[in-house]
Order: sequence, then structure tokens, then C-alpha cells
Amino acid sequence: MQIAVLTFEGFNELDSFVAAAILNRMKAAGWEAHITSPTAEVTSMNGVTVQRQKPLEFAIEADAVLIGSGIKTRDIANDDVLLSRISLDPGRQLIAAQCSGTLLLAKLGLIGSLPACTDLTTKPWVVEAGVNVIDAPFVAHGNIATAGGCLASQYLALWMIARGASSQDARDAMHYVAPVGEKELYVERSMSVIAPYLRTANAA
Repeated sequence: MQIAVLTFEGFNELDSFVAAAILNRMKAAGWEAHITSPTAEVTSMNGVTVQRQKPLEFAIEADAVLIGSGIKTRDIANDDVLLSRISLDPGRQLIAAQCSGTLLLAKLGLIGSLPACTDLTTKPWVVEAGVNVIDAPFVAHGNIATAGGCLASQYLALWMIARGASSQDARDAMHYVAPVGEKELYVERSMSVIAPYLRTANAA
């Protein structure tokens, strides 16, 4: 499974790095999560500059795509040239968006009237884009998932692992990263959030 973690200028480190780190727990199974950006380098909202691992066009060929958020997402959402470089296929790919990344999904026409999650700061812009924003950390419809709140990035990563591999693999990945002394608590809590949407996907 090759995964593009879309990471733009002004990105939120928690969105891109936490999700990528959890997804890369699956490296032994051939999974790779790549920081994927439109430019060779991107600087986070807190001044951390990183080199991309893949260009933006990698999203077209990836098996899964996770769109992170950042302080410049609204500008990106209004950049038709940049958006034209992002081509996603929910019929073939697992697609997830974190916080303001949901706004980009809306601009790409991949949400429509479906309920979606985002962060509280971005919510007015996502609503303005015609999206039905719900007060929840995570929701999924078929191959598309959205999450709201920085630490909800764990749900997107676990959902991708459960969908692309198995629920046990997702549990194992969460168990590894969870705090010592609270591992079972974290595993059960996080899996309870995504489990209803795994049943829906399996039924479909």
C-alpha cells in the first residue's frame, strides 16, 4: 500500500507526521506513507521545514491519500491551478482528510452533501462550501473519511490500516504508539470510533 500524505506550506505537524508514523508501522507488510507536496520543501505552521518524499502528482497513483491541514489551506482551496494537479479516485483509492483538509475534499467535489468532520476553526469555511459538518471526531462513507481535531489523525490512520489490511493490524499499530500503562484503553477507544464505519464498508 503506497500512501500519499498531502502536506502543504503552513502544514500542521500533528496531522502529517502522526498519521504518517502510524501508517508506517505497516512497513513490514509493504506499506509506505510518503510526505507528498507541491514543492520540494514545505514549512509547517510552527516553522519546521521538511523535504518532500513525493511530488504532488504522486497522489494520482497512490493506493491511498491523506490530506493534512494547515494555516494556508483556505488559500490552497482557492488556487485552481494547484487543485488541478490533484486527481483522486474514490472508486480505487482510500481517501482521508484531516481538519481543513476537508475543505480541499469539498473543493475537489468528493464530499457533496455527505456529513463530514473538520476542526472548529475551519468549520465556517467548510459549511460555506456546502458541506454538512457534524460534531464528531471521525466519519467515513465508503472509501472517503474525514476527521476533526489534530489528534483525530490517529483515526484516519487506523481506518486506512483496517480497510487496507485488517482490524487487528490497526489495533497493533495503535498499541505500539499508545502511552505505556494506557495501551489497552487507547486501543479500545480508538477502535470504537472507527468500527461502525468498517462494518458499513464490509457490508457494501
